Amino acid sequence: MNLLVKSATIIDPQSPFNNQVADIFIKDGLISKIGPSLDEDADIVDAKGYNIAPGFFDLNCNIGELGLETKEDLQTGTAAAAAGGYTGIALMPNTQPPVHSKTEVEYLLNRSQKSLVDIYPLGTISQKREGKDLAEMFDMFKSGAKAFTDGNRPVQDAGLMERAMLYVQNFGAKVISYPEDTSIAGKAKVNEGIVSTMLGMKGIPALAEELMIARDLYLAEETGAAIHFTTISTKHAVELIREAKRKGLNVTCDVAAHNLVLTDEALMGFDSLYKVKPPLRTQKDADALIEGLKDGTIDAIVSQHTPQEIEFKDVEFEVAEYGMIAFQTTLALCLQAGLPAELLVEKLAVNPRKILNVDAAAITEGAVANLVVFSVNTNWDYTKDKNYSKSYNSPFIGQNLKGKVLLTCNNNQVFKF
Repeated sequence: MNLLVKSATIIDPQSPFNNQVADIFIKDGLISKIGPSLDEDADIVDAKGYNIAPGFFDLNCNIGELGLETKEDLQTGTAAAAAGGYTGIALMPNTQPPVHSKTEVEYLLNRSQKSLVDIYPLGTISQKREGKDLAEMFDMFKSGAKAFTDGNRPVQDAGLMERAMLYVQNFGAKVISYPEDTSIAGKAKVNEGIVSTMLGMKGIPALAEELMIARDLYLAEETGAAIHFTTISTKHAVELIREAKRKGLNVTCDVAAHNLVLTDEALMGFDSLYKVKPPLRTQKDADALIEGLKDGTIDAIVSQHTPQEIEFKDVEFEVAEYGMIAFQTTLALCLQAGLPAELLVEKLAVNPRKILNVDAAAITEGAVANLVVFSVNTNWDYTKDKNYSKSYNSPFIGQNLKGKVLLTCNNNQVFKF
């Protein structure tokens, strides 16, 4: 594959060409030349007015395979990811069976060998995600699992979480915490506040998230372990992590893109497409999350892509499943939140790879062509025929979105959207 990307603005803090407009010649999957007015025998892509950056990397997404392929399989999931600018995705172990042994890790890696999008399975902390006994984390690590989490099931047993933190230090892995105290959250479905009262629904208080963050920060301080919190959503959660970083704890965190721009007011119509977990919070929380991204408290932005069949969403709000598909809308939501392109690249491409200890992707000569070409100003219609996921559970289908991916490139393959 020979490709010549013309007149793109390079956004990559790791590159000596950062913030320069240049041509990029890609030959046999490598960045061969970067410079002005290149003339090469290659397919030409006019990227004037577009940015080129390292391919996006998602730390929190769900693809149904294993066992839930009716929601999403690796083929449709990686296609949707590529259409959204992603060249690497870390898969949550929320599958049937869960990714709790080397067998599942190796299956996913073998199934995705020829994909444009690199797959990174996350192993479970506990066997079967039951929160009782530690899973075979070292075996999974040797087979390719980079970090460990029970996915959308928070680890309620503090002793189990402490043992996991101590254990993974022996082989340099990381624990990812989904922070929710289920004894406080209960069976509530939405954020506790004015909107939940108006809707007549039980709410999940912010305390359920913040109490778990405080617990795991204490455990991280006691054990000396690195800890990553995924999909934080409240103002005080940002403050807790900001203070922990100030104290020197080895802590990182991410936020789901939809929590930056949507609030619980979107639920006034009982539309189950807006039912996510953690729940949509208040404008005060969304503002604090954006500020946390800008000041470096929040390290990364995730899609939390969660496909669901229509029969699990087109039902009463109380019984609907959580989640929305999000690979193709994350860029647009980040732009809607007012984040500049340079910050987006840091939070979507650079930092996620550092957190997961994955080789960096960079726009430099001689590097592997692992990149995305995108515009922050171009609008496009997100319609069902432009949705690459197998599922359609997104409130943004049918909307005109600002922020368009032109192409992604990785593993000597190109996806043009």
